[in-house]
Amino acid sequence: MPLVPSSYRAPIGLRGGHFSTIYPTLFRSVTTPEIARERLELPDGDFLDLDWSRLGHNCLAIIGHGLEGESSAKYIRGMSLALQKRGWDTLAWNCRGCSGEPNRLLRSYHSGVSEDLGSVVDHALTRGYEELALIGFSLGGNIVLKYLGEQGSQTHPEIKAAVAFSVPCDLTSSSLQLGEWQNSIYMSRFMDGLMEKIRHKNEAFPDTLDLTGIGKVKTFAEFDDRFTAPLNGFTDARDYWTRASSKPHLPAIAVPTLMVQALNDPFLPDQCFPRKIADQSRHLYLETPPHGGHVGFVSRGPEYWSETRCAEFLTSR
Repeated sequence: MPLVPSSYRAPIGLRGGHFSTIYPTLFRSVTTPEIARERLELPDGDFLDLDWSRLGHNCLAIIGHGLEGESSAKYIRGMSLALQKRGWDTLAWNCRGCSGEPNRLLRSYHSGVSEDLGSVVDHALTRGYEELALIGFSLGGNIVLKYLGEQGSQTHPEIKAAVAFSVPCDLTSSSLQLGEWQNSIYMSRFMDGLMEKIRHKNEAFPDTLDLTGIGKVKTFAEFDDRFTAPLNGFTDARDYWTRASSKPHLPAIAVPTLMVQALNDPFLPDQCFPRKIADQSRHLYLETPPHGGHVGFVSRGPEYWSETRCAEFLTSR
């Protein structure tokens, strides 16, 4: 599909990439939907915590969070509420170790854990839903797109559509861009959360991790080389970024999928805008609004544009 013209126009004063990225975290107020938490046991002995909002509908939206996020993040709650108003049940899933409790295994969550999303989808299908939609933000969007590309023509027929926002689909270029000085505020915040998880793992698995000089680890390149890659079966950071990126899998996606990438997203270099792939795909729609930052897309009303746009795309399938 060719590029999709975007209807999004940020409010005046919220058109800078950094400000529109930070604004929702600081100033947005979102009601918390009623949820029931379920622990999904995984085949390898680990677990995922799932937050269900079951309202009796026959369609379910499965929603995934970003790096160092979790199911109660404002953008997850906002999306859940918007879809529930339009007749969807929702399931917000937490990556391993992101629900407030460390995961059981030495391995961690990462940007390419499509097998975990597959476990969530398989479990959700046992509840009898006729239609499923997959939604992901940032890291969660990369997982959604990678999963769909890996499944290709074998995708569950109940999965009717998918939407992904602000996706670092080329992890190498995005990781390096986030390491630049102008993104230091984001990198520092990510590192704080990731380092806390590593310290928890060191307590749970004594004498397994080498934390010497851990305070000098400041970028994804350093962290992923030292921890993410060896804990999850990758050779080094570059191997992880290459194998976990969704971009190589995009041509194989076989269900209608909307990918929304703001042109002023400070996390995403040009390599994360797969224009040629979308142009040659029958199923991938790429929308590139000029504003929105990273998972921003602020609107004047309580419902953000990203939520309205997602619901519009799902109901049009």
